[in-house]
Amino acid sequence: MTSTKDAPETLQDLETLLKNDNKVKVAGIDVDGVLRGKFMSKEKFLSAASSDGFGFCSVIFGWDIHDTVYSRELLISNKANGYRDILASIDLSTYRRIPWENNVPFFLVSFLDPDTKEPLVVDPRGILKITSDRAAKSHRSCYAGVEYEYFNFKETPVSLAEKKFQNLTPITPGMHGYSLLRTQLNNEYFHSIFDEASKFGVDIEGHHTETGPGVLETALAYTNALRMADNAILFKFLTKSIGMQHGVLPTFMAKPWGNLPGCSGHTHVSLRDDSGKNIFAVSEAELLTGRPGAANDDMVSLMLVPTINGYKRLVGGEAFWAPNAITYGYDSRAASIRTISPPSVPSAATRLEIRVPGADMNPYFTISAIFLLGLRGIEKKLKLSTPPMSKLTADDKKNGTIKMLPTSLEAATERMMRPESIAREKSMFGDVFVEHFGGTREHEVKVWNEAVTNWEVERYIELA
Repeated sequence: MTSTKDAPETLQDLETLLKNDNKVKVAGIDVDGVLRGKFMSKEKFLSAASSDGFGFCSVIFGWDIHDTVYSRELLISNKANGYRDILASIDLSTYRRIPWENNVPFFLVSFLDPDTKEPLVVDPRGILKITSDRAAKSHRSCYAGVEYEYFNFKETPVSLAEKKFQNLTPITPGMHGYSLLRTQLNNEYFHSIFDEASKFGVDIEGHHTETGPGVLETALAYTNALRMADNAILFKFLTKSIGMQHGVLPTFMAKPWGNLPGCSGHTHVSLRDDSGKNIFAVSEAELLTGRPGAANDDMVSLMLVPTINGYKRLVGGEAFWAPNAITYGYDSRAASIRTISPPSVPSAATRLEIRVPGADMNPYFTISAIFLLGLRGIEKKLKLSTPPMSKLTADDKKNGTIKMLPTSLEAATERMMRPESIAREKSMFGDVFVEHFGGTREHEVKVWNEAVTNWEVERYIELA
């Protein structure tokens, strides 16, 4: 695990760090990737840090993104167990201070089963720790990077409600990818994201405008997989917090507008051996002859695209480089899996870029799915089942050579919850996770199916 700068290693270190503080902010992550946390007094926090943790209401795993209890009872939190407390274990390695909140100390927590003290498999941090441990048993370490695209509006939560989420004003008009000029219009906000992220321990590699009205793209620095997922979640928290100070509301929903590109959450991954060498890196000989690869006969797409809206980005997304098929290719932005290797980058930087996820992904689940599938392919020595993008034709989708991804949350959920689903394998996510997470997605589908949209009213109210 990659600790943050100045992270305490002992309780004495912790007490020294907090000697001038009277409170601490803590947070965990729910299945939708939403930070759920609170302030604690320093005394209460130190007591929890010196033990297994503190009680945290399990209801965060019993309700949805808008705090509505799930349509059917799920295992972790329900009426039968009284929505009991689970154990929140403080991760001292995540120590940082929130610069825009008077430098209040901040720590992430992981959720444990209160009886066994084992990581809660449905906890996003828990499943990624389990994934990393499985890789470690085969002498491999997981590394990742995340890029976010996100629209930015001159709005507030209040104005959103007053406008009924329509006719929103972007911070800049027009399509201006990689524009140095457009950032001058919101210069302070643009720079604050980068600068405050650095202070917050969320390192940024690249930060620029992307095509679309008011769209920015930020690439987070490559690091250990768990630290990367933490940074990805905290980057959203940071950006939204900085936005509030500048009258800007950023959104990471995957497809805000039907006629414009969506927002991606491209995820880069590689594996390293015990010496720290990137095992994806190719030798000089392999540059000439290539290397046989490993593939999977299924995609756990629900883990990459977890929302109703996310599939709107993929349906017809090829026009905007949002792939919706099981494809791969060398340095191909049209492929779902883009192989980045020499001569585009140094051999040590060889990696896979998974281009399917939108910005609304849960990075812990996405990164876990990628690595678990990859390790499965390596262990089973699975062969690539289709040719690369460079050898595919326009007719390959029609003739079935290219397998398409699910086009809806409902289809993806049904696929993952099948009895024979790869996701159910013990070496993957397992039945407990699938039943819980799948149940949360079934709830999301149910809520969507019950909703009457503006599109329906406009289309049918007069003429039907």
